[in-house]
Amino acid sequence: MLGQVHQHIVSDLQQGARTDTIFVVTAVVFNLLVLAVNSAVAGEAATQQGGSSTEDIVLTVFIVMNILVNGLAIIALHLGRQTRNKLLSGLLAMYRDNNVDKYYDSSLLTNYGRRYLLFTGVILCLAITAIVVPLIIRIL
Repeated sequence: MLGQVHQHIVSDLQQGARTDTIFVVTAVVFNLLVLAVNSAVAGEAATQQGGSSTEDIVLTVFIVMNILVNGLAIIALHLGRQTRNKLLSGLLAMYRDNNVDKYYDSSLLTNYGRRYLLFTGVILCLAITAIVVPLIIRIL
């Protein structure tokens, strides 16, 4: 039975890692797409006399969607981090109970947490870039 519990926890960890990867890749690709589209729209609006309300509305919609998508991705990563911590804590307890905990360094929990913070930082940097650069193009 212990082997089945161990396999179930490992399977959940693998599924969580795949899900986290999907959220990170989706956020990065979306940010780059929004940056490209909004930069083109902002450039077009900037070349017109006084700008166009259509381009400004498109910019606004993409900015709002960018905030929503990135907010959801960050929330998903936060939940993934919490889930991973709980699963790994259970795994460590199982290892401790069976006197094999010396083979798994508990500091890995901290390293995983830092990795999630770095993922979040990358998403935030790209999100801010995808918003600020088109606004600079539009305003200047």
